[in-house]
Formats: sequence, C-alpha cells, structure tokens
Amino acid sequence: MIVGAGVVGAACAYYATRAGLHVTVIDRGPVAGGTTGAGEGNLLVSDKEPGPELELALRSAVLWRELAAELPSLIEYETKGGVVVASTEPALDALRRFAAEQRQAGVEAAEVPADRLADLEPHLAPGLAGGFHYPQDAQVQPALAAAHLLRAAADDGRLTVRLGEEVTAVLTGAKGEVRGVRTRRDEVCAPHVLNAAGTWGGQLARLAGLELPVLPRRGFVLVTEPLPRVVRHKVYSAEYVADVASGSAALQTSAVVEGTPAGPVLIGASRERVGFDRTLSVEVLRRLAGQAVRLFPALAQVRAIRTYAGFRPYLPDHFPAIGPDPRLPGLLHACGHEGAGIGLAPATGALIAAMLTGSELPLDPAPFAPDRFAREGAAR
Repeated sequence: MIVGAGVVGAACAYYATRAGLHVTVIDRGPVAGGTTGAGEGNLLVSDKEPGPELELALRSAVLWRELAAELPSLIEYETKGGVVVASTEPALDALRRFAAEQRQAGVEAAEVPADRLADLEPHLAPGLAGGFHYPQDAQVQPALAAAHLLRAAADDGRLTVRLGEEVTAVLTGAKGEVRGVRTRRDEVCAPHVLNAAGTWGGQLARLAGLELPVLPRRGFVLVTEPLPRVVRHKVYSAEYVADVASGSAALQTSAVVEGTPAGPVLIGASRERVGFDRTLSVEVLRRLAGQAVRLFPALAQVRAIRTYAGFRPYLPDHFPAIGPDPRLPGLLHACGHEGAGIGLAPATGALIAAMLTGSELPLDPAPFAPDRFAREGAAR
C-alpha cells in the first residue's frame, strides 16, 4: 500500500506493479494534489554535487527517457537541457570547479563563453561572464506525469487507487508489525505501507509512532502569458545551486526561468521555511520578477497572469528517506526529496520495488536510510 498519489508515489506504484505486486494507492486529495501539482517539472542533474543524490538523479534521467517512450506525449517530456549562467568572473570560476567535480561523476557539462551564450539563448541579457550547458537536464508536466504513471500501472489490473481518503492511523499487528492503515472510511490491510506523502511524510510517520523530520519549504512560481519560445532551455543563475544546498529557514530567491510547450514562461525559484503558510508574498514575487528580467530583459514587457505556491519536503541533510524503517517492520518511506522529487521519482520507485521483491538493488540505499536521523540523535 502506498500513501500518496504524487509523482513519487505514482512511480513507486508503477515499478511495483511491473514487478508483479498488487498495489493500493491512497491519498486524501486528488492525484498530484500536493507538492507535485505545484512543481515546475524539473528533471535536473545540473544542480547536484557528486554523491548519492546525484547518483539517484542520473539513474532517474535514464529511466525518465524510458518512461517517455511508453507514456503519452501529454506528459510534455522535453530534453531541453539546462544553462547555468554567472554574472561575475568569481561566480564563473566557482561554476567551473563545480562542473569539473560533476563530470567525474558522469554529468555532461560544457562551458559556454560569454560571447557564445546567445547561441543557446538569444534573449539573454548582455554582460554575463559565461555559463555552462547541461544537456542531460529535462522537464515534464508533473501532474500529467503522475497521472499517466498511475494509469500505466493500472494496465495489468494490479493497481487500486483510492482518492479523497485521509489516512488517520497506521495499524500494527500482535508482533508490532504493520498490517495496514485506517482511513475515515474503513481499514485497509496490507503487509507493507509505503510513506510517499511528500511534505506531509513526517505527519504520516507520527501516525506510526515514529519521528521523521520532514519540514515544508515554501516556494512560489510566476507564470507569464503564452509566448513564442523566448526561453529555450531551463536557465538559472549560479546562486540557485547554493540556495538548493542551503538549510537556511530564511527567504532565498534566485532566478530560474524556462519556457513550456504550451507557451507560458515559468519563473522561480524561492525557498523559505514558514510552516504550511500559503499566504501570498508580494515581496517574493517582486524579487522573482526582477531577477528574471535581469536575465531576460524582454520579459519586462510580458504580463504575469498567475502565481502558485507549493511546499518542498525538506530533510536536514537534503537527502530523501527511501527504504524500510527498521523501527517498524513493514513500514517503508519514499519522501523528503525537497524540490527534486519529480526528477528523482523513477529511481526511487525502482529502488522501492527492488526492496519489496528482494531483487538486485539499482544503487546503494544506505545514504537514504529512513532511521538515520534517529541514529544520529542517539549517538549524541
């Protein structure tokens, strides 16, 4: 049983049913009704330093290409690539060091001198110091990707989806093992329960009597009116990489600009820890718009037609929790991916399916062990 019908839960359902398992997905809302539906659809390797998360991202990049060949074109999978730009020479030097380390881990990264940036992005502002092109970066429409993953998982008749049902308890048996969940409607029995509740993964863990320190990190996205393809790649400033790695609770904004097949330009990215407060922040939107215009001056004459907010599921070490929880037999976690859940979903799903079936694991799960925070606390 999977609690959560976002893209991570959907990917876990897809790979589990492909492995021959019968799966029930439960969500208190609709498919992609939480963080997934408020995401931009980033499938990035460019913002990740060498290590376990990058390994997960590279594996997912391969799997997304395979999924794109099976799922409908409606998911808007685009191998658009990413362009990271630096406004100063010191920032460009930092990008060079970062890219050199990434290349050793299997990332494709090509430096683009200042006078060639216009070849990739003709509308970029002049005067930038240079940048790097990351051809492995891609994008999907996240809500449609989640929906079609679930539809594909249901094709062989081994998937049941129960929407609009809030889980109110995790049920255990006489020996302390998981035996299912209780919803506001009834009890649902299963030998394994997977916590794919995203930003609300900590709350679900607490229903099982456990602590998993998932915190919400709010972000806003500005959406422009439909345009011709003004922005060809996912383009962001070098500061974005530092913001992703930061654990600060304070507001951080750094320009991330990209076009979409439907025409609107998406403008992010902001991060702040303010709990589950959805209050619209004009200050954040003003910062995002200003930073986007500094990258693409042509956007100054473009109307923003709407904005939306979402909560990234943040864990203190920036790694997701993936795998069985030894504190409660039968409980597994696949949450805490922060802003990378859409990109990391396929490898997460494949890893969970391999764990459930005893198959060969596609990568080392140890860095993502769900009980690592409890062990660290006990060691202090």
